[in-house]
Amino acid sequence: MTSSSAPTGHPGDPTYAIRVRGRLEARWSAWFDGLDVVSTDDGTTTIRGAVPDQAALHGLLQKVRDVGLPIVSVTQVTAEHDDAPASPATSSTHAEGH
Repeated sequence: MTSSSAPTGHPGDPTYAIRVRGRLEARWSAWFDGLDVVSTDDGTTTIRGAVPDQAALHGLLQKVRDVGLPIVSVTQVTAEHDDAPASPATSSTHAEGH
């Protein structure tokens, strides 16, 4: 496992939703630097929160890789969609089948 840590975001930082195939419990939030970790009935988990910069985003993606769950989508969530769940239809980056 990597020891790199993504800094916690602040209000005004871009919000990202990383959806993975598989289920993680909310306690994984600590591993993902305090971001929200929410499992859904469809067998996916969304890791969501403010990320200060691209380096921090890449650090989070490395942590997802370290957990071993396939990425379904990575979405930058806009303010108008901040309450909506992450979905592939709103993905700015979408990776299926990996």
